[in-house]
Amino acid sequence: MTGITLDSPIAAVLGSGKKDASKAKALQENLKLRTVGDLLWHFPRTYLPTGEVSEVAHLVEGQPLTVVADVVNSRVAPYQDRRTGRTAYRVEAVIKTDGPSLKLTMFARNKGVADWQAGRFRPGAKGVFTGKVSQFNGQWQLAHPQMVMLTDDPDDARAESARAMAEGLKALFPIYRVTGPVETWDIQRVVSFALTVIDELPEPLTDDLRAEHGLVDVHTAVRWIHSPDDYGQVGSARKRFRFEEALVTQLVLARRRAALRAQGALPRTGGGGLLAAFDADLPFELTDGQREIGAELEHDLAQSHPMNRLLQGEVGSGKTLVALRAMLRVVDSGGQAALLAPTEVLAQQHHRSITAMLGDLAAGGMLGGAADATTVALLTGSMGKAARQEAMLGMASGEAGLVIGTHALLEDRVQFADLGLVVVDEQHRFGVEQRAALTDKAGAPPHLLVMTATPIPRTVAMTVFGDLEVSTLRELPAGRAPIQSTVVPLKDQPQWLNRVWERVREEVAKGHQVYVVCPRIGGDEAEEGQVDQVDVDDEGVALASIREGQLASVEDLVPELADGALAGLRVEKLHGKMPPDDKDRTMRAFAAGEIDVLVSTTVIEVGVDVANATTMVLLDADRFGVSQLHQLRGRVGRGGFPGLCLLVTHSEQNSPARDRLVAVAGSTDGFELSRIDLEQRHEGDVLGAGQSGYRSSLTHLKVLRDEKAIVAARGTAERLIAADPVLASVPLLAERVDELEQSGKSDFMERS
Repeated sequence: MTGITLDSPIAAVLGSGKKDASKAKALQENLKLRTVGDLLWHFPRTYLPTGEVSEVAHLVEGQPLTVVADVVNSRVAPYQDRRTGRTAYRVEAVIKTDGPSLKLTMFARNKGVADWQAGRFRPGAKGVFTGKVSQFNGQWQLAHPQMVMLTDDPDDARAESARAMAEGLKALFPIYRVTGPVETWDIQRVVSFALTVIDELPEPLTDDLRAEHGLVDVHTAVRWIHSPDDYGQVGSARKRFRFEEALVTQLVLARRRAALRAQGALPRTGGGGLLAAFDADLPFELTDGQREIGAELEHDLAQSHPMNRLLQGEVGSGKTLVALRAMLRVVDSGGQAALLAPTEVLAQQHHRSITAMLGDLAAGGMLGGAADATTVALLTGSMGKAARQEAMLGMASGEAGLVIGTHALLEDRVQFADLGLVVVDEQHRFGVEQRAALTDKAGAPPHLLVMTATPIPRTVAMTVFGDLEVSTLRELPAGRAPIQSTVVPLKDQPQWLNRVWERVREEVAKGHQVYVVCPRIGGDEAEEGQVDQVDVDDEGVALASIREGQLASVEDLVPELADGALAGLRVEKLHGKMPPDDKDRTMRAFAAGEIDVLVSTTVIEVGVDVANATTMVLLDADRFGVSQLHQLRGRVGRGGFPGLCLLVTHSEQNSPARDRLVAVAGSTDGFELSRIDLEQRHEGDVLGAGQSGYRSSLTHLKVLRDEKAIVAARGTAERLIAADPVLASVPLLAERVDELEQSGKSDFMERS
């Protein structure tokens, strides 16, 4: 046994029997635990008090509990299953602790299974029981119990593991993520054994680093995380591992920032008169924030290394104007700037609005164009061949100083003469590789500006981790009216839907216009890029299925409203599957006031600006994430008229979905909502290409909870890299950093 190391296969500590082999296989295939080291770093996900006399005697509703107890009695009770109409069986048992008795209830579909269960609970049998305490009819019970009976059968491997665990039971019982035939006590037993035979654990943190941040050594931390005497030891162990992960992550980011600074980029210092002419023609004053961030961008663009900046601001705060001024400065420097938009509707909107803002400054080379004018090109996937060729020729020749487009800009045959700046609008709608495909078209690395109105979870994570320089527009330009948001809970008040359509009529009668947004195009067809919000528990399991019946769809709702609740109003549809000319014509008609109610998918989420639109109805609003809801809501209240947003939902009261909508209705602060979004959806794959979602590449860290540790680790990482770029003085830490860099989790940082 003395030959066991961290690299030994888990069979070395699990055992060599037939059942042990099946457990080893399940751990390897399902949990990716192959070595003893993997096992030691498979930490408990939570801990349960083990039921000392004082604790069990003072039970609390909902309290998690693990006890070793004796069975007092058991019985089988038949009942009628309401779903199937068949007879099913309930097995009830009473166990005796040092405090009160607890009732256990299990369910079986047939009599044979029920009798077998009852046979396990013969009076006097002993077992280990885990579950949550609840009270029913004055009787304490253990809901949904997990258990292993401590039988005398020498061949019962589960009981053997449970007996071994029970003998060494401490005040806190570790609960591990398990799989297949592996029980939590199996892992607890073999981890305890591994800790007795592994004498040395690699220590990446020096004595000085641990002393500076008040951290225990790795051996103590591993022992305390798996077998704690109290929650204080758990806290100390977690603090150490969270800081270590933060430091390794920060060292990767610090290296990337250093590498980015070392890259050559052409300074874009201006020299032409385009930006000055544009500023002179502006019919309004820039806000203080717009001026300050404009100066930051000018400073970044003048450097000989690429800018890598995030511009975030509330819906309608003027981000596009700030980005346009940076683009004009690059054109003044003899280069080109490209704006990447996620949808054709938004690309066309940007093209129209930017061309209108520039006026004769957008008529470069044309009769009537200003002396300093440039050309604004548009490239989308649905454009005709002649229009595409004309746009691509202007880009390749350099005649088009400003280029606006969708994913079509990423095609291999699209070339630029001198791409100096890439602006990515609503950056969470693009994968890392898509952004890289555009930046790779430049001869020298271009400057990069990414924009978002509400930071999505990964963007918030990147902000905290410091991968991007961040500029924030917090003030709104004059003329933005307040927006009232209200949840319409059809599960509780189905009749309120009629009132929704009455409110729509009232707004139209005042001369205003209305958006109605659906999560589906038609039937079960979602808009491209639309991902339903699904609420999950701590294990990533969906909490509830989609409600019965189809989700609201544009194609079905338009005729229903036009012939029913909104008869007599001008109701039209808009979604991504419509022909491009139809989409453009519809948007122009809505902007011109020729449509009263626009029934749309999320294609109107960003960039669409119709001043007369005052009301938005979001159907099945629980299918959208917090950030998306805030973005959609920002389409109204833009013309000085008060806005109204109705969040229509079938979700249950107090469910995560309803709580999400209540949060959105209660705040118009996009930065506060982004934190709520992060709390609900978590970081996503912070060091990977994933944009959001529940699973995180971070093992111990949570960005909001551990923000202070992350910031402290960033300072330490910057200091270490500055003093020792190759980390020669901390070889084990350097090894961890190299492993993370080479794992593929950080590939996106080379491109972003």
